[in-house]
Amino acid sequence: EQLVESGGGLVQAGDSLRLSCAASIRTFDSDAMGWFRQAPGKEREFVATISWSGRSTHYANSVKGRFTISRDNAKDTLYLQMNSLKPEDTAVYYCVHTNDDILRPAPLSWGQGTQVTVSS
Repeated sequence: EQLVESGGGLVQAGDSLRLSCAASIRTFDSDAMGWFRQAPGKEREFVATISWSGRSTHYANSVKGRFTISRDNAKDTLYLQMNSLKPEDTAVYYCVHTNDDILRPAPLSWGQGTQVTVSS
């Protein structure tokens, strides 16, 4: 099982980025997935989760209305569209294979992470 993130970078406040996660998971199209992040000096925190079908999603309050999680099961790929980025969104973003409870996700495996830096 392997999760490989891409799409991070350095942007200015107000800009957008789209993260991608290429998943090598046998059961990708039947499992929930998500994104977590870790800012410098802080613990990892939940960002968003999505059900196996993509019909149900759940977001942290801090990103609700700005970030959109989606998936393409035909491509075994997870996405995170991030709009109106703020300096406080600066973090390493991790793609996560989770259990099926998208409201209380329990990570099963993690990607290596991709850095997102938002300058003011």
